[in-house]
This record gives sequence, structure tokens and C-alpha cells, in this order.
Amino acid sequence: MRIMLKSKIQRARVTTVALDYEGSITIDKRLMDEADILPYEQVQVLNTNNGARFTTYAIEGESSEICINGAAARLADKRDIILILSYCHVEDDEARHFRPKVIYVDAKNVITKTKRLVESIPF
Repeated sequence: MRIMLKSKIQRARVTTVALDYEGSITIDKRLMDEADILPYEQVQVLNTNNGARFTTYAIEGESSEICINGAAARLADKRDIILILSYCHVEDDEARHFRPKVIYVDAKNVITKTKRLVESIPF
């Protein structure tokens, strides 16, 4: 079994930070659906503005919403550009041909393009 990148929301823009919320990242429901991320599923967040990386869980949000909640709110500012990654376990024989899905969004977190990455990893 290998842990593989399942999906990535590329260059989403933080719309809000909420330090007093209990925790998590709030993500536009349409983005979650397209990236196959379930409510309360673990995700990794990478902040391209400051290099911060953190792991949290996703909760559904309103249209275009990306909100960093709780302690992680100290790791992002409104308007920061982030990547949201989800992972899955894949059997070894399937891993060599597994293709993650990438969801591209514009400055308002609206989906502009979706694609699968490389056909397979050359070994």
C-alpha cells in the first residue's frame, strides 16, 4: 500500500481567517465535490505566500469560500494563495498508474479547469 496524492485544489485564495473557530478549513462545497473531498476528511494545506504547511480537516462552505479556522488561522492571511491536497491509499500495483486530479481555480475560487496529471509514473 502506498499513500498517493488523490486530488489538489491549485492556487485557491483565502477569503477569511477565523482564529476563534474550533479548527479546520472551510472549502466551497463545489470545490470539495470536484476534488472528491468529503466533510471531515483530512487535507494538507500549503501556503504559497509564507511557506506554511499544515494538516487539518475539511468542512463544507459557501460559494467561493476558503476559510482557515482555529489555530491554523495564524498560518494564513486573507488573500493568501494556497494549495489544498488530499491523499488516498493505493495498492502497489495500482500506484504506478494512479493519476491524481487537479482542480484549477481563478482569483475568486471559481473552477476554470480540471485535469488528471501524468498518465503514469515512468519507472
